[in-house]
Amino acid sequence: MRKLLITVMVMLLVLLDQLSKLWIVNHIALGDVKSFLPGIFSLTYLQNRGAAFSILQDQQWFFTIVTCLVIGVAVYYTYKYIRGSWWFLSGLLLIIAGGVGNFIDRLRLGYVVDMVHLDFMDFAIFNMADSYLTVGVIILMIALWKEEDGTNH
Repeated sequence: MRKLLITVMVMLLVLLDQLSKLWIVNHIALGDVKSFLPGIFSLTYLQNRGAAFSILQDQQWFFTIVTCLVIGVAVYYTYKYIRGSWWFLSGLLLIIAGGVGNFIDRLRLGYVVDMVHLDFMDFAIFNMADSYLTVGVIILMIALWKEEDGTNH
């Protein structure tokens, strides 16, 4: 039952990521910024051919290898510890969904669609999949930190 639930959750998160990117591409011109929640965040359309903060531009083979490795390891640990902590599994499923969401963009478009621009601070423009990855890593780190005996993943 957990395998099915995790699979459905990953699929729903990837779908949400892809639909948000599709909406941005269809409704905002490349480079335009539209206020969404004034003072909090705006929506924009940016084509990111690199990684976080646009580093390693146009290194698609590198991103393909790293993404496949990260997703593969996350899937392995998800099924290895399928009966473990929901926090641990939630972190992994967010990492999988984020990796798959951005990987679809790279395969289909050759770049990742980014859209969230924080108005209250100078920060990189990001997307839903990036958020999944960030929150997933934080949850995973907390779950591993909280684990005391190493047997309850």
